[in-house]
Amino acid sequence: MSPFVLVHGAWRGSWAWKRVRGALQALGHEVFTPTLSGVGERSHLLSREVNLETHIEDVINLIRWEELTDVVLCGHSYAGCVVTSVADRVPEKIRSLVYLDAFVPDHGQSLHDTLPPEARIEQLEGARKTGEGWKTPPIPAEVFNVNARDRDWVNRQSTVHPLACFQQPLRLTGGIGRVDSITYVLANGWTPSPFPQFYEKAKARGWKTLTLACGHDLMLDRPDEVTRELLWHTARRQ
Repeated sequence: MSPFVLVHGAWRGSWAWKRVRGALQALGHEVFTPTLSGVGERSHLLSREVNLETHIEDVINLIRWEELTDVVLCGHSYAGCVVTSVADRVPEKIRSLVYLDAFVPDHGQSLHDTLPPEARIEQLEGARKTGEGWKTPPIPAEVFNVNARDRDWVNRQSTVHPLACFQQPLRLTGGIGRVDSITYVLANGWTPSPFPQFYEKAKARGWKTLTLACGHDLMLDRPDEVTRELLWHTARRQ
């Protein structure tokens, strides 16, 4: 069976995948949910040097040293930048690519290049006021319309995130074009969302697209549906 590599978004950690990870493991699948450098239980590694490239290497090195192939690679939110770059560099290792309410910048773009100006300014101001100019404070779970039961937990678990991750542009070579199965899942139960633009881009590119009526953290609000979508990628024929 294809292994799953599920990559969390900004301010989150491996913990965000608990429900989906458990459901996939219960079915006998091999599941990896790496926490990116500087956040979650790896927050002790936070430094000014942590950037998007650091997180790309986090995931590529996991794939390399776990000797994974035929991977179903999934990224949530900010991790869209990460998994796009990973798939571009090691497409031979990737079976399918799944974006969950995620950023999909093009070559030469950073996450901030695709963010509405008011949201970008808010992050920069947050880093200036409370993060020494280089750490961004978590966006409250209420803003993302996380389900009411999980909001306090998500706010307790979230950690600051390096600003450089949002400012470093993607450097793509075209390798991602070798991945023939790509899906984009849009969460349409919260607003204002920066992600409909990427959903429309996905449709224009002929990717599989679907929507879920929930907040931004789909793996928490709709874990069963997310699990089913991921399983679809192991059942389909290459």
